[in-house]
Amino acid sequence: MRAMANKGKWQQGIVPRNFHWIIKDQLAVCERPGGYAQNHRRVRRQEEIIWVREQGFTAVVSLIPAPHNLHNYDELGVAWRHWPFDTGDDPTPFLAGHFPQLADLLAAGAKLLVHNEELGDSVCGFMCGYLLWAGLVDNGPDAITVIERMVQRELGPFGRELVTIAGRLAAGP
Repeated sequence: MRAMANKGKWQQGIVPRNFHWIIKDQLAVCERPGGYAQNHRRVRRQEEIIWVREQGFTAVVSLIPAPHNLHNYDELGVAWRHWPFDTGDDPTPFLAGHFPQLADLLAAGAKLLVHNEELGDSVCGFMCGYLLWAGLVDNGPDAITVIERMVQRELGPFGRELVTIAGRLAAGP
């Protein structure tokens, strides 16, 4: 972690809204830096991205279907990956393709921040599913309980569907 003793408050940035560690110092989630829809604020986005940079995140993983504002990460020197997650499509190929990528990045020592527009079922279900798929929890209900406690919100039907799919993927063919 970078030392921040000599930096002013603005230079340290601000913690993104709904920021939570999923795997301490390795994998975290939040809502889109700067907020979403009518709540989005350019200055807040900049301050939150500065905070992400100052915390030493290796990359931000955006699940937002469109590439909105990804250039802002470049402008502030933060690496990013765009894994567009269209919740209207079958999520199985998305999970099957991205769980191994996530595992490889974490195994290589990456420190990642995953977000979508809001901290909802797509992000939380993806995290629940990953914990189950990676064998970090034993079963779907435990994965759901763990994530719900971490993010202090209940997982809805779509998020639970992602956990069910992850369980099938973890079990193999």
